[in-house]
Amino acid sequence: MSRRPGTHGGGLRAGTLGTFDSIVMAVAGCGPAYTVAATIPALIATVGVASPAVLLYCAIPMTGIALAFRHLGRLDVNAGASYAWVARTLHPFLGFLSGWALVVAATAFLVSATLPAGSATLALVSPDLAAHTGLATAVGAGWFLLMAGVVALGARISPYTRRVLTGVQLVLLLAFAVAALAKDGNAAEFSLSWFGFGHFDASHSFVAGALIAVFTYWGWDVASNLNEETRTSRRSFGLGGLIGVAVSFAVFVVFTLATIILIGTDAVRENPDGFLSVLGDAVWPGWGGRLLVLAVVLSMVATLETALLQATRTLFAMGRDRTVPAAFGRIHRDWQTPSVATATVAAVALLLFVVSATAGSGTQFVRDALSGVGLHIAFYYALAGLAAVVAHRKVLFRSVGTFVFVGLWPLGGSLFMVWIFAMSVPELTGSALAIGLGALALGLVPMAFSRLQGVSYFRPRPLDPAQDAFYEEQGSGPVPGPGLAAAERRDDVLTDF
Repeated sequence: MSRRPGTHGGGLRAGTLGTFDSIVMAVAGCGPAYTVAATIPALIATVGVASPAVLLYCAIPMTGIALAFRHLGRLDVNAGASYAWVARTLHPFLGFLSGWALVVAATAFLVSATLPAGSATLALVSPDLAAHTGLATAVGAGWFLLMAGVVALGARISPYTRRVLTGVQLVLLLAFAVAALAKDGNAAEFSLSWFGFGHFDASHSFVAGALIAVFTYWGWDVASNLNEETRTSRRSFGLGGLIGVAVSFAVFVVFTLATIILIGTDAVRENPDGFLSVLGDAVWPGWGGRLLVLAVVLSMVATLETALLQATRTLFAMGRDRTVPAAFGRIHRDWQTPSVATATVAAVALLLFVVSATAGSGTQFVRDALSGVGLHIAFYYALAGLAAVVAHRKVLFRSVGTFVFVGLWPLGGSLFMVWIFAMSVPELTGSALAIGLGALALGLVPMAFSRLQGVSYFRPRPLDPAQDAFYEEQGSGPVPGPGLAAAERRDDVLTDF
């Protein structure tokens, strides 16, 4: 018997993740230590002491997108998340492309993070070993396969692994940041003006910084892709994404401030690849750098897992809807995880990783592809923000809170992502732009084929707070069914933002 997409009936193991796990997942998805090592130096080199301002003013619209995911997830519990929500609210074609963009972006990220994970692991043993490409490739592949195995086995194992990896890296990062801020002999004195717009100019533009900052926050929405496997009440649904953005913002800002104050922006510009070691030695000489590298390794490993989860759950939802081959919608009989989707994503990512690590042309190809990933992120975030507004359009003026948290803020986040998308285009090289937009265009092929097959995904099934909102309160009895008055269900949706 076929099951309605959007319920727990897809076969995934329901109720294995709690609200705390959802929060940890969202934080791990942002990869705090990996972002600090890979993105913060680029941000500081681009906008200097205005970096805290960029992080702040990009976190505000990103929170709007997190609110959109929170409210959409209350209307429709679906492993495909934005893939399903955008289809039911805006148009199935846009929904499919939203899911396709996420799968491509997550797969490309898996390729980009695996080799650094291997190099960073070897750096803990010896800096000379880290420069050995072949050995780093083997170690990185080992980490990747280990995380693929964890994802394949499902949520029964993953939460414990994730809690340890995320907790240790956060403790290390915050300990370093606090120690750095308390250190004497600083390179710069803290100024509140760093959070204003006074430090932006022609050579340090907000646009250039925002293009980097948006990528730093990406990944918190992995919790939405696990909503079919999460035991949660209506009030806590989507809380992980909001807290994930807030925690990531706090870590990024504190660490950025610590870096600027202790070693200065010039030191970061002169040595962006090794600034963690410089900062570590400045805080705790001798072994401080290695502890930071350890945090980066843990972050990379955790982020490999979350990227795999996002890609495989979205691909599973697409296979379940038969918008891609139905085999991707199959689940393992014992593990109750999308085995075919997991194996496929892992195989493709591992193949691209090996090519990128061993062939010069392959490396350049992957770099160009990663440059275009920002387009995919902005694309599906913008659609999700707009979808939340459209889904709740009939009730937006019910109260001031509804208008702000369900309408205005998500819409602002969506418009910001549209702006980022538009501003990214002239920033990309021709090949990166072709790959970024070309990957989206490639998704038109399976979409057109499934549309011609007449799958039910393309039939109108709009989201409506007055008709589709039902939530399972843990321990409070059965799920409200069709007999619940529409007005009563609408009140459920519009309370507790």
